[in-house]
Amino acid sequence: MYLFLQNFSFLEISFTTACVPTYLYMISSGDKTITIKACFSQIFFIVLFGATEFFLLAVMSYDRYVAICKPLHYVTIMNNRVCWNLILSCWVSGLLIIFPPLGLSLHLEFCDSDIDHFFCDASPILKNSCSDTWFIEQLVIVCAVLTFIMTLVCIVLSYIYVIRTILRLPSAQKKKKAFSTCSSHMIVVSVTYGSCIFYVYQTFS
Repeated sequence: MYLFLQNFSFLEISFTTACVPTYLYMISSGDKTITIKACFSQIFFIVLFGATEFFLLAVMSYDRYVAICKPLHYVTIMNNRVCWNLILSCWVSGLLIIFPPLGLSLHLEFCDSDIDHFFCDASPILKNSCSDTWFIEQLVIVCAVLTFIMTLVCIVLSYIYVIRTILRLPSAQKKKKAFSTCSSHMIVVSVTYGSCIFYVYQTFS
């Protein structure tokens, strides 16, 4: 779990670093435009770190499942090699999610070299294109929904088994201790997925 938390902290710092310096520059200079190239770079890192974070949260939920449901086999199942392979898989999955839409977007023609927007997302950069962006827009939605649904299903299934196992524990003290090992991860999952659901709701409402 500590190895996963180290990587999660690195992702959070990297995600913040990918966008906050640009915001601070815009606030200090008053220039609220960003170039197409800078926007592509920002999107790449934001989506990479964000998608990898979702996959890592799913892996961390599996780690909690093994720790609670198979405690005697935990060291054998979640050995150092397996943990590093899971972390590497999260990064590879993040790259695979972003490359198809980003690769197609690089071939678009743009009406202007700058974007009048403080946050580089798929929407402002596609709106600035003179080309037909319908397929890319659908691809972005599919990749985002796949990432969200796949990781959420993994987390929910893991915690269904975790909660079932905890409820079967004989004493209240053991139940409390088992719940406490999962509480921090559950809070992070709630905040992350809750904020994404709110963002999607605000975007399409």
